Amino acid sequence: MKKKILIFGNLLVAQDSLAINLMPKLQKQFPEFDFFHLDPTENLEEYGKDLRIIDVVQGIKKPIIITNSDKLKTEKITSMHDFDLAYNLKLLMQTGKIKSVRILGLPLEMNKDEAFNYSQSILRKWVAQDIQGS
Repeated sequence: MKKKILIFGNLLVAQDSLAINLMPKLQKQFPEFDFFHLDPTENLEEYGKDLRIIDVVQGIKKPIIITNSDKLKTEKITSMHDFDLAYNLKLLMQTGKIKSVRILGLPLEMNKDEAFNYSQSILRKWVAQDIQGS
């Protein structure tokens, strides 16, 4: 069974579309993964207990890997518009619907070529970890 990579972002907002724009090249380069462009409010637990995500992250200068949901920044929720990926992941972790999450966070200002090269290196590591069973 292929591992899944969840991609988040909004094509209507240029700064939030980087991960989505990488998807076609990543799909071609990594046929061992299935890639899904999702909305943060979808039932993410349907994609497995151990989620792998690529998304842009506001306020960072370099790409990061987030594996601890406690590090995800959340703001006060006043409407469903405020219910974002961080809230959904924290809720799923707290309720036991998912066990782990690995997020490749890309800076908003990163150019597409740099983002692709960095993403490619991280996905290679994830493939190697799958082979080793970790």
